[in-house]
Amino acid sequence: MSEKAAKTALTPSTHTTPPAKFSHGVRKGNILQVAGQVGFAPAVPGEAPTPVGPGLREQTLRTFANVEAILREGGASWEDVVMIRVYLTDTAHFAEFNEIYNEFFADLTEAPAARTTVYVGLPAGLLVEIDALAVLG
Repeated sequence: MSEKAAKTALTPSTHTTPPAKFSHGVRKGNILQVAGQVGFAPAVPGEAPTPVGPGLREQTLRTFANVEAILREGGASWEDVVMIRVYLTDTAHFAEFNEIYNEFFADLTEAPAARTTVYVGLPAGLLVEIDALAVLG
């Protein structure tokens, strides 16, 4: 009988401790799921998370950095990502987001599957949320 893979919760030092019983990311075996991330600046102990800049570009790049921090914490990279889900708060942001996305991933060997949808439930001031699924090995 094979040994069951351990499940490891991931919270990089750049992230605040989640406010409820969930993890920023979880790795089990060769699967790593990054929970929905937003454009919060790096964590400052004792302070509430703060969104970066008011614009979509600043928030998207920070969100990518937050996802990437969790990927690294779990031993993965963007090359290991097989699925990205993006939630925008405004349909008018699709074209600008796609430009930012294409620039950011220009050097990626193989593009992951992706899905973008409009979601109006993000806290005030936040424009984008991204989660990712990576398979290592």
